[in-house]
Amino acid sequence: MSSSSSSSFSIVCTELSFSWPDGTPVFDRLDVAFGPGRTGLIGPNGSGKSTLLRLIAGELRPVSGTVRVAGDAGYLPQHLPLDVGRTVAELLGIAEVRRALRDLERGGLSEAELAERYAVIGDDWDAEERARAELDRLGLGHVGLDRPLGTLSGGEAVMVGLAAQFLRRPRVLLLDEPTNNLDLDARHRLYDAVAAWRGVMVLVSHDRALLDRVDQIADLSRGRIRMFGGNLSAYEEALAAEREAAERELRNAGAEVRRQRRELIEAETRIARRSRYGAKMYANKREPKIVMNARKREAQVSASRLRALHQDRLAAAQRRLAEAAEAAREDPAIRIELPRTEVPAGRTVAVLEEVTTPAGHPPVRLTLRGPERIALLGPNGAGKTTLLRTITGELAPAGGTVRVTVDGVGYLPQRLDVLDGSRSVLENVRAAAPGASVNRIRAELARFLFRGDRAELPASALSGGERLRAVLATVLLAEPPPRLLLLDEPTNNLDMPAVDRLVEALAAYRGALVVASHDLPFLASLGITRWLRLTREEGLAEIDPPDPW
Repeated sequence: MSSSSSSSFSIVCTELSFSWPDGTPVFDRLDVAFGPGRTGLIGPNGSGKSTLLRLIAGELRPVSGTVRVAGDAGYLPQHLPLDVGRTVAELLGIAEVRRALRDLERGGLSEAELAERYAVIGDDWDAEERARAELDRLGLGHVGLDRPLGTLSGGEAVMVGLAAQFLRRPRVLLLDEPTNNLDLDARHRLYDAVAAWRGVMVLVSHDRALLDRVDQIADLSRGRIRMFGGNLSAYEEALAAEREAAERELRNAGAEVRRQRRELIEAETRIARRSRYGAKMYANKREPKIVMNARKREAQVSASRLRALHQDRLAAAQRRLAEAAEAAREDPAIRIELPRTEVPAGRTVAVLEEVTTPAGHPPVRLTLRGPERIALLGPNGAGKTTLLRTITGELAPAGGTVRVTVDGVGYLPQRLDVLDGSRSVLENVRAAAPGASVNRIRAELARFLFRGDRAELPASALSGGERLRAVLATVLLAEPPPRLLLLDEPTNNLDMPAVDRLVEALAAYRGALVVASHDLPFLASLGITRWLRLTREEGLAEIDPPDPW
């Protein structure tokens, strides 16, 4: 990329190479540039999307190549590192300015102290007002600036992190899965904030509604990036056209291979016929021997050339067929059967009687029966995660009783932190199902797309989508098999193909399922039979199915 062509770009990565300390390669001489507007960075889990953002943000150093960012860059990671003892003001970056302003209000400062406070404040005399306005814009008007971060829900923490970036107004803003843990109201506020952004933005997300608000899509796969103008819907239309062309090319290439094979057989037949005729003429000695030998050599050379020509054509057709097949190849799908998880219709699997939790909502009364599928909705901070953990027995209820009447209970927490990072995928599953043979576990893991050496990967080296599949395998293949399965925001950090795989896996599940999620299209794809909403004010209530779009 020439300097003249790259001058309009705010982010330029040139021949970027990066590997993890264990030698696992991520990028090899990657070239990409991001210009004005909002770019949605998509790609399979494990393709390096988050790694690329961290390289651009300066959190990681490339092995080779360069990253150039014109202006300052703000970065919001997938998992916002929070010091729970800090305050909202500290995360927003205005704590020192607020202290200086309070000192000035109290008075009694020396000239040196005054000069110091003025230097801290600079031009940010309205920092507190701007911070409160930004929090209010993002639906956080109820969050005080002195509130400890440890008291925020996951969604509230993400929105405060976003408010901090919007307050800074960097020229380049990098967002990694910003809708994780956000309730529906918070998501719509984020959509509006992204649509109003006028700088350079690169965001990684699997949220369709958010990706339909970007100006272009950057598709990262197999270590390379392709740019598509327009939003996600336009990208999918372009991809569908490409796939249709690839499938047409696959059909044509297959027909060409068959034709070349026929022509090769026909050529071999002609060569054999000429060879027999030449042998017959030689045996009858109808021409001088020297002439016949010359004709034999000429025929052999001609036959060799003809055979080589057709073999080359066949090889070329086969290469074209292989390329067409690769272009038209679909991602592998999870295909599992879980008959041992089946719960008879109507059988009670859990009963909650007047259950109260530290989340502070009214007493919960709930009966779960198999094999119903329940969606648990509610705003951030309503206590959905606390309720799920209370059902599993991880937390004791503050009041009331929880009675689980089936042997197996499986739980997928938001952060998917149920794996031992020092163990392989195979070893994690064996720990959950010690009675199963290694061969059986390997066979089952292959259905979760961990084939061969992939089952030996350490859990710490897995991408988001791989980790989800490994956790699913660990939970669903456990002994005893789970007849009650609780999922807490399972689509966090997953790309769209990975979400499809999650739906495929859950289609085989035959027990009672409870899913806490803000992802309505995902919930709609699960065949939800009962919709519940949890709020601090009203507690748990059954609602009508919401519109997923």
